[in-house]
Amino acid sequence: MRIQEHPILGTYEKGKLVSFTFDGKPLEGYAGEPIAMALKNAGVMVHRYTRKEHKPRGIFCAIGRCTDCVMVVNGQPNVRTCITPLEEGMEIRTQYGVTAEQPGGAAK
Repeated sequence: MRIQEHPILGTYEKGKLVSFTFDGKPLEGYAGEPIAMALKNAGVMVHRYTRKEHKPRGIFCAIGRCTDCVMVVNGQPNVRTCITPLEEGMEIRTQYGVTAEQPGGAAK
């Protein structure tokens, strides 16, 4: 099931089927839909982990106001996936903390 109308992005018109990766795993979604929508449709609920307590976070507001859905997209950390359109070949990774930190505290 996909969102048909988004409060910020407007009415959704399904684009062409495209391939992207999530943490190295190949997935498919529709071009132009929010990254978070494609991930949710693929069963991905966790987008990042908090720095101090390593708590999982995912879609919360879905309008780009909070930072619960931020992920590393094409090497760029802190991308709000709820309002960023999916494109062919995107490399999307789980984010650790509020930057591109990786587990164990190593910065990427």
